Amino acid sequence: VVWDNYPAVFREGPFGRFIWNSVVITGLATLGQVLSSLIVAYGFARLRFPGRDVLFGLCLSTMILPAQVTIVPLFLLFRQLKWIDTYLPLIVPYYTGTAFTVFLLRQFILTLPYDLDEAATIDGASRMGILWKIIVPNCGSAIATVTVFAFMGHWNAFLEPFIFLNTPAKFPLGVGLRFLTSIIQSPGLPKDNLLMAGSVMMTAPIVVLFFLAQEYVVQGIATTGLKG
Repeated sequence: VVWDNYPAVFREGPFGRFIWNSVVITGLATLGQVLSSLIVAYGFARLRFPGRDVLFGLCLSTMILPAQVTIVPLFLLFRQLKWIDTYLPLIVPYYTGTAFTVFLLRQFILTLPYDLDEAATIDGASRMGILWKIIVPNCGSAIATVTVFAFMGHWNAFLEPFIFLNTPAKFPLGVGLRFLTSIIQSPGLPKDNLLMAGSVMMTAPIVVLFFLAQEYVVQGIATTGLKG
C-alpha cells in the first residue's frame, strides 16, 4: 500500500469539498427519508381508513419505475422551481418518504402487538405520542436497517447529482470522482492510483457504518415481513 496516494488525492482537486458535500446531502436526505417514511409506515400499519390498501399498493408500484424513467420530468419540474444547481432536488423529495423504506418499516410495525397502542390510548397518548413513545423504541432494528440502506443510496448517488448539479464545487463524491478523472487524466504519467485511493475513501464510511450496525440490520431484515 502506498499511503502517499491518499493525501495526493486532496492535492489534485477539491476532494475535501466533495466529502463535505456528500456529508451534507447524505445526512439531510437520510434524516428526511427515515423520519417521513416512519410516519407514513405507521399510518399504513395502524390507521384504518378507506382506500388504505389501494394507496399502499400504489406506493409499492412506484418501485417498478427505474430512476432513469423519471429523471427527465423531474429535471423539468426542478427547473421550473429554479432548483437546478442546488442541493434541494437531492434532499427535499426524500422528505415525503420512499416506497422501499415505507414497506420495510410498515411490515416491521405490523409485527408489534396492537395491545401496546390500545394501552397507550387508554393512558391518553395521541397518535403521534404512540408513534414516538411506543413504536419507535420497539423499531430500533428496522430503523437502523432503513438508515443504512438510505445512507448507502445517498452516499453512492451519481445519476441525480450528475443531472441536477452543474458547479464542480457542489459535487458530492460520486460525481466528484468522475470530475477528478478529467483533471487527473492530463498529459503525463497515469494516475489511476489516485482514483483508486479516492474510491477507497468513498467506500470506507459505508463499510464502517455496516459493521457498526450489522447486528441491527440482520435482525431487522430477519424479522421484517413476518406479518401483514
